[in-house]
Amino acid sequence: MAEIQPVRGWRYNDELGQHIDDYVSPLFDVVSAKQREALYRNPLNSIHLSVPRGEDAAGSALARLTEWQQQGVLCQDALPGIYVYYQYFRLPGNPQREYCRKGFMCHIRAYDWAENVVLRHENTLPASVNDRAELLARTQFQTSATHGLYRDEDFELERYLDEAILDPLYQTEEDYQGARDVLAVIQDARVIQRFQQVLAERQVILADGHHRYEGSLAYRQARELAAGGQATGREAWNYHLMYLTNATADDLRILPTHRLLLELPGGLTDADFLARLEPYFTVVPKDDAYDLPELIAGKPWAYGLYLDGQAYKLRLRPEVHEQLSWPLTPEVKALDLTVLHFFVLEKVLGIAGIDAQRQWPGVAYVRNFPECLTRVDRGEARAAFITNEVTMDEVERVCHSGAVMPPKSTFFYPKTIGGFLFTSIRDDEHTHAFTAGF
Repeated sequence: MAEIQPVRGWRYNDELGQHIDDYVSPLFDVVSAKQREALYRNPLNSIHLSVPRGEDAAGSALARLTEWQQQGVLCQDALPGIYVYYQYFRLPGNPQREYCRKGFMCHIRAYDWAENVVLRHENTLPASVNDRAELLARTQFQTSATHGLYRDEDFELERYLDEAILDPLYQTEEDYQGARDVLAVIQDARVIQRFQQVLAERQVILADGHHRYEGSLAYRQARELAAGGQATGREAWNYHLMYLTNATADDLRILPTHRLLLELPGGLTDADFLARLEPYFTVVPKDDAYDLPELIAGKPWAYGLYLDGQAYKLRLRPEVHEQLSWPLTPEVKALDLTVLHFFVLEKVLGIAGIDAQRQWPGVAYVRNFPECLTRVDRGEARAAFITNEVTMDEVERVCHSGAVMPPKSTFFYPKTIGGFLFTSIRDDEHTHAFTAGF
């Protein structure tokens, strides 16, 4: 199954590491325009490598990377290791409990999807994949780990992680999400070998970072082609930086992503919209919109609707589910979001087909529940559909069925951050991490 390798990580030097909050950044696909401009003002922030700008953005990133390495801004650890990464966080509505998501960063072989070792749960956009592949090809440097999940009910590796985290390399006070991030390293060859043995028996589900992972695949395939059959399979460019967490852990949290209808096509009035929903859903008015998440929690095919200042609880009429005619696996047809997209977007609004819905500008995806209500009240959207989160069990069942979920189905929280650890896949890297005998 999954082959992992230790890495000689590149990190901010010890002096800068004491103020690591100044240099980390959100991932390229979640950083807002306002955050981005603020981060660019710091000439040493990691965003200059992960989301470079300019006419030749990738070339700019390479020039800056070379300068930082020569000046000692970034330094490479002397020994290969597995990097322990803990994120401490709290959730809205439950501020008393502090969660701790435990994981580790290493290189994993960049498996093709057909090899059935790394499993995806969503499709990607070609333009974003090409952007990541070009940046990787020019810099041969990985600026942020994707997030993968393995399952280990025995929690065998956690005791090594817990021991290592007692001696952190550095930690944030609070990242942009409000989480506290802590980094440590394991360099004991015997322990690293045990990590490899555990992962060698398991598949990995890609939780977050599909575009970055596919960028690594594209780069690996290009290098293999250029090698003309002379590649050994041990070259550094065969590997990808990944943050791995145990899917069994309760601290692995998935938050919902709600749907905003920015418009009702065809000149539909609010009354028309409600009338069209009735054949498919029971529609019950509710007094307080802020009760909607609690009212639908844990109930299959249940949704909150906020329309013109009025809240409703919706639930699919069970007998109509068999009308869901999209050619999908049973695991995907059972998902709340599949039901929502088919019966609301296609049957009620007439946006027919998954591809048409992906391209339709009338829907927006919002993770913050109060923001949904606010945007409807401000007239920025006609309606908000409040959804339940996807469960880890649903993610696993869909992945193992070989299918993918609807767009924006999962939001694994918190996101990993960029700039905490970098790794190189330059041709000379294999002489260290990849043939070290682990």
